[in-house]
Amino acid sequence: MRKIIAAAFTSLDGVMQAPGGPDEDPTGGFKYGGWGAPHFDEKMGEIVGEMFAKPFDLLLGRKTYDIFAAHWPYVEKDDPIGPLFDRITKFVATRNPDFKPSWQNTQMLGSDAVAALKELKQGDGPDLLTQGSTDFLKTLLAHGLVDEFNVSLFPVILGKGKRLFGDEAQPMGLKLLSVQSSPSGIVVTKYVPDGEVKTGSFEFETPTEAELDRRRNLT
Repeated sequence: MRKIIAAAFTSLDGVMQAPGGPDEDPTGGFKYGGWGAPHFDEKMGEIVGEMFAKPFDLLLGRKTYDIFAAHWPYVEKDDPIGPLFDRITKFVATRNPDFKPSWQNTQMLGSDAVAALKELKQGDGPDLLTQGSTDFLKTLLAHGLVDEFNVSLFPVILGKGKRLFGDEAQPMGLKLLSVQSSPSGIVVTKYVPDGEVKTGSFEFETPTEAELDRRRNLT
């Protein structure tokens, strides 16, 4: 059975938009494109290399696919990521039935991406790794299709922009599998779903009159 692994670069406040450059995705008036590049150090390169060393296929939304297809086939051949991304299968979700992929080894998920992914997950093959694809991630999260989260938190707050999580995500508990950090301040975490959200309380067993009054005045 194949897993879907959501790999994301985010700011501390959860923004994923355009970490790679100013022209990557300026939609919505986003002003901070390229926020990830100044922090990407040698240690982070090693961590990404470890992630790409395991067999995987890419699972991309249309906009991220376009960004990748306009970049990775054109990098120098001694860049290890370009030839790797060329060789592996790219599964793409798009709402445009007339979309024609330009990149070799690309497969479309079809009109019902959720059903296609459920079928893919049941089959044989490498894990399915997302990159970017904030809009598509909302669909994956809404349907509980993500089996692992690889989230890299960068030491920056961006305020506005496309975020990893929103109201579409299903509530769930998470189990931390690993955490690494880089000298530049990036914290790389790996989580897997761990059942329902657990709740507890730090409150007094018998609430004070002040607490009862506070509750009565909640709006």
